[in-house]
Amino acid sequence: MNKMIVSLMIVVCSIYLTGCMGPETEVKVSKNPNADIFQWEGLIYQSNIDWVDEIKLTKHELVGEVGGISDNKKQFSNGVANKLPIGAKIFSAKERQDILIVEYDENSKKYLALSEG
Repeated sequence: MNKMIVSLMIVVCSIYLTGCMGPETEVKVSKNPNADIFQWEGLIYQSNIDWVDEIKLTKHELVGEVGGISDNKKQFSNGVANKLPIGAKIFSAKERQDILIVEYDENSKKYLALSEG
């Protein structure tokens, strides 16, 4: 009985979390259809933000890499980008928790986590 309840709770939580990801991305993209974005750990990160580009940051730890590309805002999930190439390396920034540094083809870009809601 306990295993059944736990299994049911896992399924319900999974459906809830999956359902919450798509519309957030859709709203961000609809506000700026040319935005360079990717999703990481449930958050949308965007580049080409003037004040972020001006900050001096130190690359810290490799946290992952881009695993997919999608122009379809409804198919965004963790590791998916709309403009970055597959395999682009994602690093944390030593000075800030809300900015990630992405490197690919000798390029380096800073991405700011957009607030939810």
